Amino acid sequence: MINNTYNQTGGYTIIETMIAISIFLVVVTIGIGSLLNANLIHHKSEDMRSIMDNLSFILEDMSRNLRTGTNYQCFTSAQSLLPGTLGAPQNCSDGWALAFESSEGNPSTYADQWAYYLSGDGKIFKTTNGANSYIQLTPDEVVIDQISGFSVLGAPGIATDTGQPFVTIRLVGNITSKQVVTPFSIQTSVSQRLVDI
Repeated sequence: MINNTYNQTGGYTIIETMIAISIFLVVVTIGIGSLLNANLIHHKSEDMRSIMDNLSFILEDMSRNLRTGTNYQCFTSAQSLLPGTLGAPQNCSDGWALAFESSEGNPSTYADQWAYYLSGDGKIFKTTNGANSYIQLTPDEVVIDQISGFSVLGAPGIATDTGQPFVTIRLVGNITSKQVVTPFSIQTSVSQRLVDI
């Protein structure tokens, strides 16, 4: 008579296998949640970086054009920026608009002056034809606060002019991207390239 006895010294029971698979599924679920969250944060960061790059490009373009321009005219809240209102250089400490003669412009006429202004709804607009038509520069996600503005010192032709024309641009506002509001504050200063005599 042959006696067959089996020794069960190795292997897993079905209960142990089910517990191991359950733990594995919990870890994978947590890992996938973290991965999706990191992916969402990355996309939000990319959107924010793109908008900030756009805003920096706008400010750099404004600076470049102002640097090569002449005859800066700053507009305060009491003044309007309409065709025919562009005129002689003017200083101001807190303006909402800025007009100037571009490097390609004709200094004897105001019809070809360029202008930038901050609208009441928080956007930056630009004109290159003497305040006749404007284009919006800032994306819709950007809203610029009313404390932003332009400052002009040393505008030529003014009796108290003792220095090189100098413009300061201050932009403060919020960027809203994917229901996330991020404040920003940017400031730059520009001096006229041509020597003011």
